[in-house]
Amino acid sequence: MTELLDPTLLALGVVVAIGAMVQSTIGFGIAVVAAPFVVMVRPDLMPASLIVCVFFLPLLQLLGGAREIAWRHLRWALGARVLATPLGVALVALAPADAIALTVGVLILVTVAASVWAVDIRLDRRNSALAGAITGVSGTAASIGGPFFALVLRHERPELLRGTLAAFFLAGTVIGMTGLAIGRQVDREDLLAGLVWAPFVLVGHLLAGPVRRRIRPEAVRRGVLVFCVIASIGVISRALI
Repeated sequence: MTELLDPTLLALGVVVAIGAMVQSTIGFGIAVVAAPFVVMVRPDLMPASLIVCVFFLPLLQLLGGAREIAWRHLRWALGARVLATPLGVALVALAPADAIALTVGVLILVTVAASVWAVDIRLDRRNSALAGAITGVSGTAASIGGPFFALVLRHERPELLRGTLAAFFLAGTVIGMTGLAIGRQVDREDLLAGLVWAPFVLVGHLLAGPVRRRIRPEAVRRGVLVFCVIASIGVISRALI
């Protein structure tokens, strides 16, 4: 019981709730918001504990009606993610956490810059598979995976974007946790922290309801880009600090 009431875990739960509210609104964001704080306060819980609590949010979204999903492109993204996940597990076991974070952050920033200034990234099989492969590595090694597939989906309707990302995250967390468990990178403390944060995920999801009903599609698209940049700055900063 004392572990469940750990003030540090509860304080991080508030950050998780804010991230859940963002993700329920624009399609991703819980790891973007929470991961930098978890790394600073309890780096020993990364990435497994955050992946555990992230599982509950897409489940809530899909049960709550976010069922508009681009199934064909989702299959390409998930297939590529499965193939790339072992590399993410290997990085967790072998590479310094700072190096992983720095690489992921720079890659997100380059992807955003390309989508804004040079390349019109659209929803197709190639881009879906590429985003899935990158997420297989970054989502498993650093718990940051949403920005890449979100950028591919950002021109789609908000309902399709949120629904497809929810299905992607739900399957992806199972893939990531399975890989980490096989690689023996998950322990009891990781699981406990993720379960402690689960109620905070529910609170954030409920708070996002009124926001979703009022937000315009163009605002969702801008939000995707903004939070991709925030994600990159956050992971680069935590690597350098």
